[in-house]
Formats: sequence, C-alpha cells, structure tokens
Amino acid sequence: MNILFAAGECVPFIKTGGLADVVGALAPVLAAKGHDVRVMVPKYSAIPQEYCSQMHHVLDFYVQLGWRSQYCGVEALEQDGVTYYFIDNEYYFRRNYIYGMGGDEYERFAFFCRACLEVLPRLGFKPEILHAHDWQSGMIPALLRIQYDADPFYRDIRTVYTIHNLQYQGIFGVEQIKDVLGIGDEYFTDDKLECYGCANFMKAALVYSDEITTVSPSYAEEIQTAYFGERLDGLLRARRNHLSGVLNGIDTVLYDPMHDPMIAANYGPDDMSGRAECKRALQRELGLEEDPDAMVIGIVSRLSSQKGLDLIDHVIGQIMEEHVQLVVLGMGESRYVNLFSWAEQQYHGRVAARFQMDNALAHHIYAGADLFLMPSQFEPCGLSQMIALRYGCVPLVRETGGLRDTVLSYNRYNNAGNGFSFFNYNAHDMLFVIRRAMRYFRDRKETWQMLQQRGMRGDYGWGASAETYLALYRSILPQQEKPVEEVPAEEVPVEVKPVAKPRATRKKEAAPEKAEEKPAAKPRATRKKEAAPEKAEEKPAAKPRATRKKEAAPERAEEKPAAKPRATRKKETVPEKAEEKPVEKKTTRKSRTVKKDAEATK
Repeated sequence: MNILFAAGECVPFIKTGGLADVVGALAPVLAAKGHDVRVMVPKYSAIPQEYCSQMHHVLDFYVQLGWRSQYCGVEALEQDGVTYYFIDNEYYFRRNYIYGMGGDEYERFAFFCRACLEVLPRLGFKPEILHAHDWQSGMIPALLRIQYDADPFYRDIRTVYTIHNLQYQGIFGVEQIKDVLGIGDEYFTDDKLECYGCANFMKAALVYSDEITTVSPSYAEEIQTAYFGERLDGLLRARRNHLSGVLNGIDTVLYDPMHDPMIAANYGPDDMSGRAECKRALQRELGLEEDPDAMVIGIVSRLSSQKGLDLIDHVIGQIMEEHVQLVVLGMGESRYVNLFSWAEQQYHGRVAARFQMDNALAHHIYAGADLFLMPSQFEPCGLSQMIALRYGCVPLVRETGGLRDTVLSYNRYNNAGNGFSFFNYNAHDMLFVIRRAMRYFRDRKETWQMLQQRGMRGDYGWGASAETYLALYRSILPQQEKPVEEVPAEEVPVEVKPVAKPRATRKKEAAPEKAEEKPAAKPRATRKKEAAPEKAEEKPAAKPRATRKKEAAPERAEEKPAAKPRATRKKETVPEKAEEKPVEKKTTRKSRTVKKDAEATK
C-alpha cells in the first residue's frame, strides 16, 4: 500500500509537540510492515544541519498561489525505510519560528497544502492513502475534492485526517483563503469551509476527509460534546460514523531505560538499582538538594492552561509544605514562566525550572523523578505519561482523554492500577491525591516499587495501533473488480465440465424410470372427477335453491295455497258474530256533560 503522511512537524527533524512524535514513530512502523510510506513536511530553518546535509535535491517547480507564482523545491532523505520529502521555500519557512507567529500563517500553510498535491505527479508517486495531520495540512483533503478530483491521477486517492488537538484549528479570514487558494464563494457555506464567519482549515478536513481519527478513544467521545468540542462538536456528531479514536504509542526503542545513552545509568524492571543513580544525577544537574528521601515531582510540558498548571498555581505553597522537590521543563505562557521562576527563588534548592526545549534533560527527568505530574484540563492523548511509565516514573494525572485510557489509579483492595488519578478539575482534589501518592512512596515502598515495575512492563508501542490504522486504510480503498479472463472455447474440454442444464431437465434426468411414466398433471376439476366414485358421476347438476326446496317438501306442501295478504288473513280468522257486532260510538266529554244535565232536570 502506498501511504503519504502530510504534517507540520516530524521527529527527529523538527518538533514542537506530540504531533511530531506520532508522525515520526508511526511511519517507520508501517514501513516495516512492507508498505511504501512517505512523509512531507516543510523545510524549516530550525531543522538541524546534520539532517540537512543528508538531504538531496529531487526537483523544483512553481506553485500557483492566487495571483502569485511561488518557488517550490523538494529535498529528500531516507531513514528507517521511510522517504521524507521537505517542501522548500525560504520566504515561507526560513524563519526563526516554526508556526504560531506572524500574520501570514494562512498563506504559509496554504502553500504547503497545495505543494503537497502538486508535487505528487512530478514525483511519480500516487498514494492510495493520503493521511493529513492537524490544521497545518487540513486544506489538503478539501483541495483534493474541490479542485483536483477531476484529474484521473488524483481521483482514487483516499484521505484520512487525524485531530491531534482540536483547540488549534487554523482559523483565518474568508477573503484571505479565497485569494491564495482560488476557491469560489459557493464553498464558503456553513456546511463546507465557512465556520462562524471565518475560513477554518480543520473544518475543511473534517468535511472532506473520507475518515477522521483522533489520538485516543476517550478524546473521540469527548470532542462530540459542547464542553470539549471547540464549536465543532455538531459537525463531529454528524460524522460520528466516520470518526474513531486510535490510541497513540511511543517509540519504545528511543525511550528505553535499559539502553538509553542519555541517562546516567541504565536499568530495567528486574534491576532498578540504576534509577537511584539517575535521581542523584538529576538533583546534581539542576542544583537541587541531593536528598534520596525527597519525592521528586517532574513536569515536562508545554506551559499553558490546557495542561492544568493553574491548579498547581493555586496550591503550590501547600505542595511545597510536603517533603518534595519540583522539576519543571517547558516553554509557553508568561504567566506560568513567572510562576515557576518565583517558586524557584522562593524554594531554593527544592524547585528547578528550565524554560527551553531540551530533549536530553527531558530524558533525565523521566529517569530521575519519582512522580510525574500531568493534571491536564483536557488531553487528546498525551505521550509524556506513557514515557514516564516506561521509565518507572509513576504518573499522577487527571482523568481525561488519553490520560484516562492509559493510567489507572491504584486500588489497594484488588491491587489494580499503574499510577494515580483524580477526576474533578479541582486544585484540592489534585493536592489530596499528591499526598496519597506520597504516603505510598514514603511508607509502602514495596507497593511503590511494584507500581514502577508494572509501568515499565506495559506495552506502549505502535504495534496494535498501526494495525488499527491499516485496517482503517483498507476499509476505504476503492473496491476494484477483478477482470474476467476470456478463455478460447476450444481450450475448454466439454467432457470435463458440461454446460449447466435447466433445472427442469436436471430433475427429469435425476428421477427414476417410473417418474418418466407419470402423466402430465391434469386440471384440478378433472382430477376430482376421476377420483370420485361412479355414483358421483350420476349426480345431477346442482339445481336452483327454490327448485331444490320445492322438490324436497312433501306432497301436501304442494297443495298448500299461496300466502294471502295480511288483511285478508285477519278477516277470515274473525268469527261471524264478530261481524254482526254494532259499531260502538265514541262518547265525547261534551256529550257526557249534556246527558248529566238532562237527568238532573228530570
């Protein structure tokens, strides 16, 4: 199967979040299963030179972007069985940021989306599945159906779109998108590209993609609600039959404490002695007190409200009242940069914060921290909690999205679970669970070690998820009818396979000889006549009902006179004396009064 990924970032070349990890880890797994997998990403200036030096120029051409004609170069690099294409345009991508800044983001990624489609016939590569990721590539499925579907080269390409974070949708002005992509007014309606008066890259993908996925089963359910749906929940509910959640995985080779060259000492679930050395090395590196009994709480995250850092802001003083140390690594909103900068000064030797992207330090935190804190307000999937589990750093999370799918809170009654969690988005609920985890860390070390080992033995790879994606890809491929091969008539021996005979003929041949002597079926009336005894044949034809009654009655019935009128019958039944009785005159009230007066006079 030919598969093309289009995304705004991909490890190991460029990364700002979990999107890069997913694309960079899933593509090699699919390639290892025998598929031709290729990935397209912009060629940012931030891509390390070690990778740029390995690229080779494939081709260049011009992309029509509205009235503009923009240069597009294509550089290629092969790694782990995957071919990576880098879309090169220095005007758009040679900047000191990846995305999220500047006023022409719509134009930069409109160029990227069109370039991904325009380059395919020039490369001679026709993907059966085009898998777009997040808003930066969201216009690809829409352009494919609106502007390219008439071309036979593009017609059979099927599209899958993955939502990595519904909060970031690529929302721009309608006139801007019309200008750069040349899409007509008829497509900017509420059932297509328009969204609350704007053009929306992500909505375009949700409308025009054949299938939609997101990065965990729980998040697929959550985004169909108004609370998590970011004003697209109605559309997602309408397309729920084409929406599924596929849990992300991690690169289990890259994140392996038994062979990780970045950490101070390697260790595994059967021998965790190296973990104590990693903890000391982390404390030493960040200037913390080298205290083996202090529970080190680690945070590796983008610093934003989505990650639940406002909960930490509310109770950080109460957290630091416990015997803990806090380590923070990430970049983001100034509010949280200020928070952790203040905490580092307030709790010197117990809090360390680094506001940068440092992959090596992230590995050190996973390997050296005791508890990994991830109280997200919402989390599509989350990879950090799975990496922490892999390194034996017990996670404490809020039950949302992929966190709920991967971390089960420990239950001491049935000994189930691999971490700790809380449900309500509440700072004191989080504080209560932190204190609960501390009791196990301090007083029940056997249980704590069991949780570490259970997490390290879990399966967080891409094997099962890759198979789920492949099954999804196959389900939307066009069904091709196999052509019927014509065989010359002389080559088919009639004796071997005779021509099928009609059903009636087959029944006649299969019946015994006596069946052949069976006469043809006669009409029903004839069969009844023949089956009846001889006397039945002598039975006269049925007569009218009146005639039958007349014949059946005795002779005296025949002598009965005809019925007379009712008046005549009454007259004949009255005796003669009744005929002589005088007619009685009626006496009125007036006559009776006159008679009485006459008698009184007498």
